[in-house]
Amino acid sequence: MDAHVPQCASVVRLSEPVPRHRWPAWLPALAWLLLLACLPWWLGLPLLLACAFALLWRVGPSGALLRRGLRWGLVGLLLAILHAFSASALGWLWGLLATLAGYSLLVLLESWLDRARPREASHAPTAEWPELAMAPVGPVDTIVELQSPAWRVLGQGAADPLGGELRWRDGAVELAEGGLLVAVEPRADFSVDGRWLALPLADQRGLLLLDRQRDRCHRLRGWQLAGWHAGQPWLSRDEEHMPLALSHVLGRDEDD
Repeated sequence: MDAHVPQCASVVRLSEPVPRHRWPAWLPALAWLLLLACLPWWLGLPLLLACAFALLWRVGPSGALLRRGLRWGLVGLLLAILHAFSASALGWLWGLLATLAGYSLLVLLESWLDRARPREASHAPTAEWPELAMAPVGPVDTIVELQSPAWRVLGQGAADPLGGELRWRDGAVELAEGGLLVAVEPRADFSVDGRWLALPLADQRGLLLLDRQRDRCHRLRGWQLAGWHAGQPWLSRDEEHMPLALSHVLGRDEDD
C-alpha cells in the first residue's frame, strides 16, 4: 500500500500541462520597428499602407495586432527617413511631418473602426421603466408647514408657558423672571415649548427674539415673524418673500 502512493503521485505530475515559453508582447513589436528602420523608407511606407488596408477587414486578435504594428511601424518609418536624409534638418522636418500625418490618420482610422462600439453598449440590459420611475432622484425634500403666529396682547397680561406672566408696564415688557424689554410693542408670541419669545419692535422696525434657553436676545431689523416650525422661529421680510429659518437669517446653525 505504501509503495502505491508514490506511483499515483508520479502519474499526477506527468498529467499536468507543461508550461510553454511565451515571448514578451513588446519583443515582436520591437523587431518590426527595427525592420522598418533598417529598410528604405520607400519600402516601409507601402508595408504600413498594406497594414492599414488589412485593418479595414480584420477584427478580433488580428485587428489588435495590426493596430500595434501601425503604431510601432510609424516610429520605425521616422527612423528610416532620418537615416535617408542623414539626420539633417530637412530629414527631421520630413520625419516629423510624416509621423504627425501618420498618427493623425491612424487616430481617424481607429475612431472609424470603433464607431459601432457605443451602439453595442446601448443594447446593454437596463432597468425597466417602473423601476426607474420609482427610483429616488436627488435628496428627499422636507415639507415645512409653518404654524401662524398667535399674538397675545400684553395690556392685561399674558400667561408664560414656562410659568408666571408677562406684563406691559411703563412702555416696556416685564418678564416673569424679572427682566424688562424696551422699544417693543405690547404684544408677544411664544414657541410651543416656551423657549422662544417674539415681540415686534416699536414703530414696525423689526422683531425681537429672546432665546430663554441660552439667555440670548436678537434684535432683527427689517424682519417679521412668519410662523413656527419644530419649535423654531421662521422669519420673512414681507409677504412676498419666502420665509427663512432663524439659522439662515443669523448666518449660522442654531442647535436645539
